[in-house]
Amino acid sequence: MKAVVVERYAPIDQIELKDVPSPSMEPGQVRVRVEAAGIGFVDGLKIEGRYQTKDPLPFIPGTEFAGVVTDAPGSPGGYQAGMRVMGMTRSGALAEEIVVGPEALHRLPDGVAAEVAASFRANYLTALYALSARASLVAGEQLLVLGAAGGTGTAAVQIGKLLGARVIAAASTPEKRDFAQAHGADAVIDYTQTGWRDTLKELTDGRGADVIFDPVGGEISVQAFRSIAWRGRHLVVGFAAGAIPALPFNLPLLKGGALLGVDLAQIAAREPDVQKRLMSELIGWLADGKLKPAVGRVFALEEFREAFKTMQTREALGKMVLRIAR
Repeated sequence: MKAVVVERYAPIDQIELKDVPSPSMEPGQVRVRVEAAGIGFVDGLKIEGRYQTKDPLPFIPGTEFAGVVTDAPGSPGGYQAGMRVMGMTRSGALAEEIVVGPEALHRLPDGVAAEVAASFRANYLTALYALSARASLVAGEQLLVLGAAGGTGTAAVQIGKLLGARVIAAASTPEKRDFAQAHGADAVIDYTQTGWRDTLKELTDGRGADVIFDPVGGEISVQAFRSIAWRGRHLVVGFAAGAIPALPFNLPLLKGGALLGVDLAQIAAREPDVQKRLMSELIGWLADGKLKPAVGRVFALEEFREAFKTMQTREALGKMVLRIAR
């Protein structure tokens, strides 16, 4: 099979597409022919060895995929050959085939394209876990989404609306702000402007945001927290800007505010029941058409380098996806 293979931690230009043996199966596992795989910010960090945990070399990157079951001896988890599935795993998705345990999979609702499914689970589970399980967002609250045109940002905009919040999307370009509004944002802010906090104050009648969804980091995070409402909750999702901010401890005291960490990688082990409940809710929304995941650009497997570079630029809208097979 063809697969993206990381033989040493390096920039994406130095990573190659190779012909490798199909993965072997152990009892209780399922083989999936991968139709599409999503590319996230974490995938780029793992390839370069800059993520907080390192995958043993060599490895096939990619955590999120959708495809068709081709082999499932004994029907583990009820999966059988021919079933359409989406899945999430530590690595291995940027390949024509993947072998996983049934716990990594979910049945794909009828009518949902593989490209949509491959851009769904990580972003939307992160957003729902953050907004519901961590921040306890309730209807009528003001939600500020930083990086609102990115993969997790777009998910937060859509899920915030489903939970009944008023969503204010912050993004750096007119195209990104238009994209956020097209996916449900009630108002938009250009956070590259020096007076953006004044705009936020006007939009929230002087209160500030009740909840801040923050996958960006850097100085923008500190500025956002300075505009949080009393008893507001700031969700630390990631650091796409590259810099980890240092927040003065007097600010949470003065604001009565809380910093809440959101790490999708730990939910399955630490809160499996919560993850199961949230995924059931998400798949229900997906099947009912209440959620329409925003797919960014779709690339062929051979174009994986361009896909990663596009994902890492400030111009990316939505989540990048590799189309691997049909």
